[in-house]
Amino acid sequence: MTQIIVLPHWELCPEGAVIEVAPGTSICDGLLENDIEIEHACEKSCACTTCHVVIREGYGALEAADETEEDLLDKAWGLEPTSRLSCQAIVGETPLTIEIPKYTINMAKEGKR
Repeated sequence: MTQIIVLPHWELCPEGAVIEVAPGTSICDGLLENDIEIEHACEKSCACTTCHVVIREGYGALEAADETEEDLLDKAWGLEPTSRLSCQAIVGETPLTIEIPKYTINMAKEGKR
């Protein structure tokens, strides 16, 4: 199991958390399996940015984002150089520290297309 430190998020995880995730699991699935209800409007199909996270430690150990993910990340609120879509970032053996951004952009929920 790989450790993920989740930094405090005012709504989803106010105290922060330390979770254990099996290698080969997406960060999104790992969060959901540990009762951290990160938004995932496209049902983890890499079609939105609602599961955007910032990798604070361990970014270099993740496989590189593909072109589709990179294009979507350009639309994410609070984009940083170590941003990833948690549905696409697969946990390996290296511990990670992640931050869930304060806001998310959900085009469907906000009535935009």
